[in-house]
Amino acid sequence: MKKSICLLSIVTSTVLLGNEVEIPTVNVAEKINTKVVKDISEDQLKSADLAEALSKNVPSISIVRRNGIANDIILRGQKKDNINVLIDDAKIYGACPNRMDPVTSHILTNNVESVEVIEGPYDVESFGTLSGKVLVHTKEPTKDLHGEVNLNAGSFNYRKASATVSGGTDRFKLLLSASTEKSDQYKDGNGNDFYEQQVEKGVPSTTRYKDSNEKAYTKKTLLSKLIFNIDDSSEVKLSYTANRSDNVLYPAGGMDADYDDSNIYTIGYTKRDLGKYSKELNLDYYYSDVDHPMSTKLRNPTMMYMTSHMKTSIWGTKLKNSMELADSILTVGLDTSVRNWRSNNYQTSITTGKITPTADSFPSTDTTNKAIFAKLEKDFGKLNLDFGSRYDHTNIEPDGNTKNERKYNALSANVFAVYNQDESTKYFAGIGKSSRVPDARELYFSGMGSKGNQDLKQTKNYEADIGFEKTIGNFNIKSKLFYSVLKDYIYNNSTSKKFENVDAKIYGAEISGFYLLGDSFSADYGIAYQRGKKDEALDGQTNKNLAEIPPLKANIALNYEYSIHKLTAEMVAVDNWNKVDSDNGEQKLGGYALFNLKYKNSISKNFEITLGVDNVFDKTYASTNTYKDISYTVIGGNQITFNDPGRYGYINLRYKF
Repeated sequence: MKKSICLLSIVTSTVLLGNEVEIPTVNVAEKINTKVVKDISEDQLKSADLAEALSKNVPSISIVRRNGIANDIILRGQKKDNINVLIDDAKIYGACPNRMDPVTSHILTNNVESVEVIEGPYDVESFGTLSGKVLVHTKEPTKDLHGEVNLNAGSFNYRKASATVSGGTDRFKLLLSASTEKSDQYKDGNGNDFYEQQVEKGVPSTTRYKDSNEKAYTKKTLLSKLIFNIDDSSEVKLSYTANRSDNVLYPAGGMDADYDDSNIYTIGYTKRDLGKYSKELNLDYYYSDVDHPMSTKLRNPTMMYMTSHMKTSIWGTKLKNSMELADSILTVGLDTSVRNWRSNNYQTSITTGKITPTADSFPSTDTTNKAIFAKLEKDFGKLNLDFGSRYDHTNIEPDGNTKNERKYNALSANVFAVYNQDESTKYFAGIGKSSRVPDARELYFSGMGSKGNQDLKQTKNYEADIGFEKTIGNFNIKSKLFYSVLKDYIYNNSTSKKFENVDAKIYGAEISGFYLLGDSFSADYGIAYQRGKKDEALDGQTNKNLAEIPPLKANIALNYEYSIHKLTAEMVAVDNWNKVDSDNGEQKLGGYALFNLKYKNSISKNFEITLGVDNVFDKTYASTNTYKDISYTVIGGNQITFNDPGRYGYINLRYKF
């Protein structure tokens, strides 16, 4: 924190000596291969969970539910390190090996302006984009004074308060946003809360919650962002994001998070029109850290409770220069980052409080990446071509002499073409190759569950995408197909109890679009399907289905907007999950259809009220499968499934100025 304050003072001094200037407004444009979810802080008011908001708006994204908050996402059958989730271009990793704190849990919807979802290997600027990239854009400061206060109440005793204020001058803009929220355990469609589901599913008494009325979580956040305009062509941007979560319950597993604290610091410098060979120069630095102790102390241990205190941090910097070259835009850059991940395990006596160290899950491990990348954008009449390439050198170094250091080199490349037949018709196709290295858990883990494998190779993705977009009057349709060949895909073999490489394929299709029914009515729709199979079953197994490949999913929304009124009725439907990897813990799940309603009324210029009901018909269902890459409580030889929330009503009051 002291370093940030000093840096802020230096930049402030520089700016105060500058002249008054105007800088361009940041605008996120939707490209043909990108889905942009806009106005998230404005529209996604049910809760602060970003994963749930994305699953409602992007058909190819499915939720992995662990709680009422802190949920994960699957993008076209890929999750974890197989997709890249960035917050304002900064990387942050969860500290928990069991995915209690995915990246999406470290930023809340009230701080998010928009999210870009890029499907496939079509990103060369960021380390580790194997099969997709999710880029979260937080709110930007404004020159004029603006602000808002939100008060939210919902089912299961959910309470939230948030406030944002932004303003400044031509030279200086500042935004501050803070929130606090809490919730009891949600109830499923049968009316059972976490504890009651544990009892119903036969969870042993020692693993159940000792207090059946334990709060599900409490959470506080802060976002601060400053922009200093140095002159007409340059600015400096600083931001700090804090997340503080306490007593987050994970009822399907054996541990809960005592707390989950994270920090994200960023600083960026932009200079435009430096000369003939520099249209825009960007220099960015970020640092993030996560502190995540998880324990069994909220359960019913007999003599002592266990704690696994996980920490991770990463810093990175990127230098990028764009230039106009022969009617093209060429971008070249350097990218580097260093991530540390470490564990500290111990047990605590309930009677005496004595702490006894136990074996760590894996040694403190540094992953150092250095890369160079280039992109070329070129138009040939109606044809737009994008080329990209990246070379990575990665060194993974564990502490001590018991584990082996690993080095990986990779060359990634892609080309994406768009043919604009006319203003209403576009055809597109892309092909690319990308890679990602194994992490410390996959290489060195020695705790409960599958063990690390120091011989793992990096995963390579060879993918092709093709599709079209057509607008016919008020009707829009976009359709695309993809085929992904995964070489040395990293997989958790529950038979051998270790991570292994396996060759596999994932393919699928997506159709989405909208229909405008006059001035007041509109409809949005999307449907996505993917299928994944291993080339050969793993050693000791016969099942060739890939795990965590969600079934057919459809999103449909009907919107009515007139004067001060806006009404949305949406359906999210998911087919039966029958294609499962039963050898590695997955189970068949029933399909479901959820119906949600939301009404917004702009009472006056400054006041707005939103009323909503999710899962109107109180459906009982489970969205998340039980692949043994995640440790859930085992009953009768199977990991337990846990039901999602039942009917949920909420109200949000907003005051804007």
